[in-house]
Amino acid sequence: MTTLDKFDLAILHELQADGRLTNAELANRVGLSAAPCWRRVRALEEAGFIIGYRAVLDRQKIGLGALAFVRLDAERNTGDALAAMEKAIQHIPEVIACHYISGSGTFELQVVCADLTEFSRFAREVLINLPNVKDLHTSFSLGEVKAGGALPLGHLASAGSP
Repeated sequence: MTTLDKFDLAILHELQADGRLTNAELANRVGLSAAPCWRRVRALEEAGFIIGYRAVLDRQKIGLGALAFVRLDAERNTGDALAAMEKAIQHIPEVIACHYISGSGTFELQVVCADLTEFSRFAREVLINLPNVKDLHTSFSLGEVKAGGALPLGHLASAGSP
């Protein structure tokens, strides 16, 4: 699958809004019969457009009240040193997102903890002890305006497909 048509885009849009749709409901919403819709969903999964399904949880309700943005500066920006750092970060459950960034810093992490006291402990015991850490800078979320949103697909419809 190299191109996406209007049905593929509609399927992606609907599944981002509600990943629990039955195939019959999805087919109805996008204007296909059940069998072709199911085949398209499988093709989108196999081509890597759909990489998974999951429940989106309310972090506050499950006791993760602190959301921190942590910029890590690496001591050395060599391939092996950064690879070791990446591997270590991938195994930390409190890190819910990590990006290799341009500008000041090497990695930008999103970290969740129960509260500021727990984050302080986490930073002192875990983050600062990651391999190759030179420095870290932290900002805290004071309130979420938007999180976990669907990816915009409008550019695909106007451009044809990726």
